[in-house]
Amino acid sequence: MKPLLLMQTGDAPQMIQQEQANFEQMFLKQGNIDANRVHIVHVLAGETPLPPEDYCGVVITGSAAMVTERLPWSERAAEWLRQAMQINLPIFGVCYGHQLLAYALGGEVGYHPQGMEVGTLEIELLPAAHSDKRLASLPPRFNVNLIHAQSVLTPPPGAEVLARSQHDACQILRYGANALTTQFHPEFNGAIMQRYLNWLSELEPANQPAYRLKQQRVSDTPFSQLLLQDFVASLGAQQSLAEVG
Repeated sequence: MKPLLLMQTGDAPQMIQQEQANFEQMFLKQGNIDANRVHIVHVLAGETPLPPEDYCGVVITGSAAMVTERLPWSERAAEWLRQAMQINLPIFGVCYGHQLLAYALGGEVGYHPQGMEVGTLEIELLPAAHSDKRLASLPPRFNVNLIHAQSVLTPPPGAEVLARSQHDACQILRYGANALTTQFHPEFNGAIMQRYLNWLSELEPANQPAYRLKQQRVSDTPFSQLLLQDFVASLGAQQSLAEVG
């Protein structure tokens, strides 16, 4: 069986790594991914994935980097994703991964004109989502965990927008039957989201927005987690019930 590629495009802040987990551990846990069936490639650190045809699918993580920086490792990852799309490799992109695939395929990515979107917030499925079996188990509105400064401002040709928030018009993008990306973080539980809010407020403790960060209510987001888990399960890369228990 071919492994699932976890394309790691960044790392959590050091204090979150120490107190909670780094990105790869978050995805393994929240996605119910079998560690024996995944190939973790840290592209930010210069590691290179195998050719797309050597994998059963790919999950692309978030990053503190910005797609518009066009860093060499990110440009190489974008080219890899273009090749993966040509062979219809199953793709699930998150945050940076969501933006990177859109950029790789000709979309526009940039800083959101209204600033950062952060916290446990509600998104709304759009009419196009009703025809997608991958979203069939999701309610019309549900909470997700978010932290991002850049967004997909214009989707690439052929991409369909399946969900939006009040802040961001492109929360879920569909690229046919093989690729789905989310601006939100299904790998974040409520504790991780809270730690991110604390971390942001500690960066500028005298700032009024930082005060508001501390007042936000956060939670686990089981519907977004289910979307990730269903993708992993569709590839046969999930842990067995015995392993989970």
